[in-house]
Amino acid sequence: MNFFLDLFMSGLTKGSIYALIALGYTMVYGIIALINFAHGEIYMIGAFTALLASMVLGSLGLSGWGLLLSVAAIAAVYSAMYGWTVERVAYKPLRGSSRLAPLISAIGMSIFLQNYVQLAQSPNFLVFPDLVPQIDFLAPVARYISRTQLVILLFTVFSMVGLTVFIKFTKMGMAMRAVAQDQTMARLAGVNIDKVISATFVIGSILAALGGVLIGCSMRQISFYIGFIAGMKAFTAAVLGGIGSIPGAVVGALILGFAESFAAGYVSSSYKDVVAFIILIIILIFRPEGIMGQAQTQKV
Repeated sequence: MNFFLDLFMSGLTKGSIYALIALGYTMVYGIIALINFAHGEIYMIGAFTALLASMVLGSLGLSGWGLLLSVAAIAAVYSAMYGWTVERVAYKPLRGSSRLAPLISAIGMSIFLQNYVQLAQSPNFLVFPDLVPQIDFLAPVARYISRTQLVILLFTVFSMVGLTVFIKFTKMGMAMRAVAQDQTMARLAGVNIDKVISATFVIGSILAALGGVLIGCSMRQISFYIGFIAGMKAFTAAVLGGIGSIPGAVVGALILGFAESFAAGYVSSSYKDVVAFIILIIILIFRPEGIMGQAQTQKV
């Protein structure tokens, strides 16, 4: 039973991190019907920013929850700047061109950011510090859930609740929904399309950065390549749940996380990715729009 619970918590933790990244994919697709293939690198940059910020703030004497929250905030802001830049450089100039052009541009940006971080930091794995402080009340249940897993789950839940409230009840959130439904009508109604698209990239980048901080705390090591791997899996989760659907991104990410965890535990860690993608293929064969997606005509 304990083995099953360990696998369950591991899958829930992985799924939560995938969900933070997948939300960025699905938000961008919902607004401009394109995939941001540089999104995984924003996640990676968030992790490296957190590592550097923790070294600086730690040397100044900051510790505990103050250190973790400060590092997360710095990573979020810095990654948001990168997300905004990616939209301005790789997407906005090509917005009126064929759908293939911005995708190629985003892939080029992804490769550029990977090599940029590799040259600026290191091609090797770097040790990530333990930023999560001790949580006293967890002592009785420490055998079932670690403090890092609890923090990951809390960060993810708060982020998703905050995103839901933002989209449903704020002026920018309503503008995003309007643009997602019909850009032309939204523009005629006075919505600043450029501002909405940039805000979407920024919010997605913030969520990805939080995922980068959390994966560093969980795995305790990072490299310039983690963005590509996690980005592909998060993209798979978004497609699995229904690309363009925020609840679908969360559901798809959790399914993918559980599939990886239980496949590694009961089959072999070598086959965890295979099992996850087999599930994706099966779902798409019988429901191409994803679990919570809706069949619709392609946006033009």
